[in-house]
Amino acid sequence: MLKKKNIGSKIKVSEYSSIYLFMFVLFLIGVIFGAVIVNSMSFIQKQDLYFYLHQFFGQVQEGSLLHEQDLFQSSFFYHFKYILLIFILGLSIIGIPIIWIFIFMKGIVIGFSVGFLVNQIGWFGLLMASASIAPQNIFVIPAYLIAGSFAMIFSLHLIRRLFVTKTYHQPIRKHFVQYSSVFLVVLVITLVASIVETFLSPHTMRLVVNWAF
Repeated sequence: MLKKKNIGSKIKVSEYSSIYLFMFVLFLIGVIFGAVIVNSMSFIQKQDLYFYLHQFFGQVQEGSLLHEQDLFQSSFFYHFKYILLIFILGLSIIGIPIIWIFIFMKGIVIGFSVGFLVNQIGWFGLLMASASIAPQNIFVIPAYLIAGSFAMIFSLHLIRRLFVTKTYHQPIRKHFVQYSSVFLVVLVITLVASIVETFLSPHTMRLVVNWAF
């Protein structure tokens, strides 16, 4: 009996690890795809975007960005609504493909942002990305990957509950409590990310812009 339990637990761990790996690879493909989009843009499109980027650098130098309270509320609400949407999608079987799209799109946004900065202003763009994009995404990326992975895992539990009722007897309430607890932790991580984005990233970005210009 002990051997069977050990084998069963190994199967579960390997199954979940494959989901984590799938989400990471999906996000990574999105990053690559976002960088490729930059290279496929026309010269005029790049110049138009760079014009707005240059204006943004001017606002950073002047310190005329959003007030810290407004920036924090905007950042946290943005992450909160997407994490909440992923949570709700995890409660439905049909939400799995939409979760994949969210993770893929998150990768595209980051890949495009970093790719465009590097493509237009070279090493300074990489430095700017490290100062403005990287700090909060150290927390944001794991939060989204964890949320997407556990939403997919919970959806798979629902599928097993519906279609494999004869051999699957695990109580769904226990999984729901674990699922909700994970998302509370994810929200705390996004809260930390919003604090970093509000109180750290603007200052490091201003230092880089002032040094370069």
